[in-house]
Amino acid sequence: MFTIGEVAEKLGISTHTLRYYEKENIIIPVRDASGDRRYDDSHLKWLQFVIKLKETQMPIAQIKRYASLVLEGEHTTQERLNLLEEHRNSIKQQIGTLQAADEMLEHKITAYKVFMTK
Repeated sequence: MFTIGEVAEKLGISTHTLRYYEKENIIIPVRDASGDRRYDDSHLKWLQFVIKLKETQMPIAQIKRYASLVLEGEHTTQERLNLLEEHRNSIKQQIGTLQAADEMLEHKITAYKVFMTK
């Protein structure tokens, strides 16, 4: 079991973020006899997934919805699948946008390099 500080350090996030995720029911840590938060390996895996969703621009409302569906149980599998497929489509659009921007930048950088070698 890990403390909130250990989890924050392992995942590179703040304890404030972990408390926020708990407040929003995205993560539900175990409480020890003293009332301190404790996290196990399954919490870490879940948080790594949540962090990836956030890094890929999934809105917090959708992350909360997904977490809620997970807690509801197996009967929400189709809805969870739909939510993840929609997010994957969003990521693919982001990738396309970034690739197009990279190509434009590459063209501009090349033009500057050619100009500077004259």
